[in-house]
Formats: sequence, C-alpha cells, structure tokens
Amino acid sequence: MKKLSIFITCLVCAIGSAQNINDVLRFSQENLQGTARYQAMGGAFGALGGDLSALNNNPAGSAVFNHGLFTMTGSNYNRDNTSNYFGTSRNLDFNTSELNQIGGVLVFNNSDDEADWNHFSIAFNYDLVENFDDRTQVEGRSNQGIDSYFLAFANGLPLEEIVLDDGELIERVYEDIGANPNNPFAFDDQQTFLGFQGGIIDPVTNENTNTTYIRNASYSEVAQRFTQITSGYNAKYTINVATQYQKKLHLGASINIHDVFYEQIDLFTESGYDDDSAISSTTFDNLLRINGGGFSLGLGSILKINETVRLGASYQSPTWYRLTADTSQELNSDFAQRNPDIIFINFNNAVNLFETYTLKTPGKLTASMALIFGKRGLLSVDYDYQDFSSSKFSRRDNPEFINTANSEITEALTGVSTVRVGGEYRIQRFSLRGGYRYEQSPYVNGTTVGDLTGFSGGLGYDFGGSRLDLAFSRAERTTNLQLFDVGVTTPAIVDRVNTNISLGYTLNF
Repeated sequence: MKKLSIFITCLVCAIGSAQNINDVLRFSQENLQGTARYQAMGGAFGALGGDLSALNNNPAGSAVFNHGLFTMTGSNYNRDNTSNYFGTSRNLDFNTSELNQIGGVLVFNNSDDEADWNHFSIAFNYDLVENFDDRTQVEGRSNQGIDSYFLAFANGLPLEEIVLDDGELIERVYEDIGANPNNPFAFDDQQTFLGFQGGIIDPVTNENTNTTYIRNASYSEVAQRFTQITSGYNAKYTINVATQYQKKLHLGASINIHDVFYEQIDLFTESGYDDDSAISSTTFDNLLRINGGGFSLGLGSILKINETVRLGASYQSPTWYRLTADTSQELNSDFAQRNPDIIFINFNNAVNLFETYTLKTPGKLTASMALIFGKRGLLSVDYDYQDFSSSKFSRRDNPEFINTANSEITEALTGVSTVRVGGEYRIQRFSLRGGYRYEQSPYVNGTTVGDLTGFSGGLGYDFGGSRLDLAFSRAERTTNLQLFDVGVTTPAIVDRVNTNISLGYTLNF
C-alpha cells in the first residue's frame, strides 16, 4: 500500500485546540519556585516577608527588609512521570536547569526616629513561576482506536462539505473550513475533513447528502503509544512598593507582569489491526503553541502583634492574559484508496486566522501566621483560597464557543484550598529549614487532577554580608491524562513527581 500523509499547519488558533480547561490550569497553577530559602520552607512566607519570592504571597513582605539586598537562584528540575494505560506501565524521566529567580530591593529608612512611617522599600523581582518542560509516555492496548476520534466529529456532516472538487487544493479547503467566522464548529469539521482525506473514515454512501460515516480499520483492540512533550515558561516580573508604620504594621502593593510561552507536542502511534483491515498503521501528531502576556495586582499587610507573633493577609487579583495560539496536525495512514497516486501531501500554507483571546484566571486570598523565636528560629503557616470555577475566556469572533467553554469551566472546576507550613532553625551561621504543602484538586470530581502533596528542606550559611542557600523540594500528584478530547477517552493514570534542587546567593548592601 502507498502511504498517505497529511500535514496541516494552522497559524494562530484552530478552535478547540486552546481555550479550554487545560488553558485555565496551565496558567493558574504554580509550582514551588523562587529563592532557595523560599522553596526550602515550602513557600510559607505570608506573615514573614523578608524574602523576594515572598512577594508572591504577600506584597507587604518587602517592608520587613531593614537594608537593601540582591538575590539570584538557579534550579535543576526533575520530572518523573509513571503512566498506567490498560494495565501497561511506562516511566519517563526528564531534567532541565534554569536561572529561575533574580531580584533586588532598596530600603529607604526614615532618619526621624519619632516618625510613624519608619521606612519605605522598592523591590523588583523575576520569578519563573512555572517551568513547562516535561515528558510523558503512555503505552497500552486499547479497544478505542483513533477512528473513534474522527467519527465523533464526523457523523452529521454532509459528505459534500469534505470532498474535493476537481483541481481544488486540500489545504485551501481545510483553511476555508477553519476560517469561517460563522461556523462555531469549524474545528470539528476540520477534523472530519482530515479523517476522511487521510482514509481513516469513509461515508456510508457516496451521495453528497450522506451524513453517516464508518471506520476503515477493523480490530478488537489496538496497540497505542502516546508521547507528550511540553516546554515553555510562565515568567512573572514583579514591581513592588511597601512601607512600615510604627514598626508594627507593614503595607505593600505589587504590579505583576507575566510573559508566557507554551509548546505541546503530542505524538500518537497506533498499530495491531486485524489482518484483513484496510489500514495496518496510523500516526496522528498534534502541535500546540501559545504565546502571550498578562498582568495582575497584589495588596497585602503584615501585623506584628508582639515580638513573637505576626499575622498576614493578602489579596492577589485575577491575572488577565492576552494570548494567541497556533496549531499543526499531521496524520499518516497506509490507506491507499483515497488518493492512490499521492504519497505525500504537505499543507504548510494552510492558515486559519482567529482573533487573539483573553483568559482571566482566579484571584487568590491568603491568610498567614508566623511565630518568631528570637534569633533561634521561626515557624510559619499560610492558607490560600482560589475559586477556579470563576476563570473566564473571552473572544469576540466566536461567542458561542466561548460560552460553551466557560460553562464547562464552571461545572468542572471548584474552589481550591492550599496549606503551606515552613520552619527554620539557626545554629550560629547555619540555618536548617523544612517545609510542607498541600493543595486540593481543582476539579469537582477530585480525580482528573488529584490533590498535591509536597515536602522540602534545605540549609543556608550566613557569611555576614551575604548568604548561600541550598534547597530540595518534592511534590507529587496523580492526573488522568486523556489522549484525545473525544473518541479515545479512557484516560491513562499518570503519577507525576516534580523534584527541584536549587542554589541561591544573596548579597546585602
């Protein structure tokens, strides 16, 4: 059989590839990042301050500084993902390293010792709040073939809308389907067109009015391999101002600017059809890229009750993102009947143009308490709450699709509570640190993405005018990875373990 290969590139956004719940969680959730000290203590800094990454918890934290400083941190990220799919287990381990934090603060002390406002601080900090570099592999024998994916979109679509006229270019038809602003189901129709032209599905009859399709592959079960490769970042630049009142009340505000890039490559291979099947192997690969930026605001306070007890409260506004996406698809099958004289078809010029879309991720409320035991140590606890169901998409050119996506978010996602606990104990110039954090699932069902648990530890050495910090953190959660949105719907159970090792240097001035 001759091999039929279809490769379609859609610049900007193919409807259905982005603007879904995955987008919400991708840009709302944050891994434990920041300075090495911050990571070692589990990020429990809401009532402590005195650390540049603590500005993520409470903007009043920079008012705790008594002098200026500069901090930078590098981290090694290990991603260890173990999947189970129809009884077959696969493990994939991946490492990457980044300069994940750099920033500084300037402190302006009031020379009047009797003044109520004691000092004022200005801080700037860069944090890699999420590193998207990851690898996951899934393998097993399934009774749901990739034809089920295309059939889920196909039935109901007239054959005349996906058949080429004489001399008509495939890429032009694909482009026209996706570029129709009056068609809220453009992505669905494009998948039907792709499955038909790739020979995966066929109409029941050859009449133009036909709306029913069948598979060209026969099987009871098929061998499937799915590899997902992600890369990119969510970087946050924070500009912060804070002040101290009567050496007891700390107040602060921040403006956060986000720069995001995300790339996801899904590689799918299917084989093991029956001997008499018209198709013996299929590959279906998808690429998604998302670029954009966003901004958010933060307000916070820290109250020093006495020399031992501090209380903190803060509000992080929703983050408003403005994003664009581009997608590519490649389908390969050895079905020769569709275009027997064509071995390879390349659609690099097929373009879908859609408007930039916006995403509002949920705001966050944080309450904190810290106990300071003189110069010997401290204990800190943070509690966060975010309502993920309040996330919203907006896009002017396709309100029907956006309304559907927002309804799914409201129904599927829920409020999330997060608890972080951290402690530090000082022995002369050495500091020993530890932390724990727990984050609830953002899903109503509690299983699509499970609860997260993590622990951390580290140590620091104070040279007097500078400090060196080392941290180790580990977080684990289980997710259900569905290979495709429809058709192939039995999820792989993936146990994800993220381990960070970070080294930071702080210079006081």
